[in-house]
Amino acid sequence: MARFVYSMQTVLNVKKKTEDQVKMEFAQAQMKLNAEVDKLNELRGRKVSYIQYGVELRQTRLDVQEIADTNYAVAQMDVLIKNQERVVQFYRMEFEKVRARLRIAVQERKMQERLREKAFEEFLEEEKKAEFKEMDQRTSFTYGQRINEQE
Repeated sequence: MARFVYSMQTVLNVKKKTEDQVKMEFAQAQMKLNAEVDKLNELRGRKVSYIQYGVELRQTRLDVQEIADTNYAVAQMDVLIKNQERVVQFYRMEFEKVRARLRIAVQERKMQERLREKAFEEFLEEEKKAEFKEMDQRTSFTYGQRINEQE
């Protein structure tokens, strides 16, 4: 039996390497997005703690300067949260771009693998035909030899 050689194996190898690279980029983009979301959640948590502290100040003692500082801190947290939401949105868009590239890379690799499988099936079919033809020729030769011997 002959050895199967896929003529576009190098293309398939390139597609696999490309997919692996995009997977790495995808993982990095996801890590960056998660880090920025964590920062956003931390800022929101700090804002909530400032609000709770302000409420406690109003209920326990009326320190005007500390209440004003707390209100200022809450306002600053609003600004920081809005800025961080923009950053998160930017990284989310980058993440989606990389995810789209990954989807395309996976599709291209799968297409090449399907083409390889189809070529392998065709190879097997040709091998079966060649084997059948060889067996047919042997049978014909053997039959012809027997007829010549009987004559």
